[in-house]
Amino acid sequence: MADPIAVTPSIALNPDDITCTFVRASGPGGQNVNKVSTACELRFDLAAAALPPDVKARLVPLAGSRLTKDGVIVIQADRFRSQDMNREDALSRLVEMVAKAAIRPKRRIATKPTRASKERRLEGKQKRSGVKKMRQGKPGVE
Repeated sequence: MADPIAVTPSIALNPDDITCTFVRASGPGGQNVNKVSTACELRFDLAAAALPPDVKARLVPLAGSRLTKDGVIVIQADRFRSQDMNREDALSRLVEMVAKAAIRPKRRIATKPTRASKERRLEGKQKRSGVKKMRQGKPGVE
C-alpha cells in the first residue's frame, strides 16, 4: 500500500481511492498524439473516501460537472506531453480541490445598524425628497 497523500495536517487521501488511466490526448501534436496515450484521467471515489462528512459536502459543489452520479470525481489532465507530468497535474488539482473544501466558511454574525447610520440614511432620504419636491411644477405659477 502506498503512503497517504497529505492535503492538510488532519486530512490525507488514500491512494487506493484514486485510479489513473491514460488515454490519447486530443488536439494538435503531430504523430506523437496518435501513438502515445499521455492524457491522464484521474478518478477519485468520493463516496468511499475516508473524509469528514462536512468536507465531502463542500466538495460536491466544488467538483461541479466533474462529479458523476456514482459519486466519483473525474479529472482530465492533458496539458503536458508525458504521462508522469499529467498524473502529477491531475493529482495536484485533486489535492487543491480537497484543500479548498477543507476550509470551513466563517459564520456570518448578524449586526444591527448603528443609530448614527440610521440617522444618516433618513437625512439622505429627506434631502432626496426635497430635490424631488422642487422639481414638481405648480400649474399657473411662473
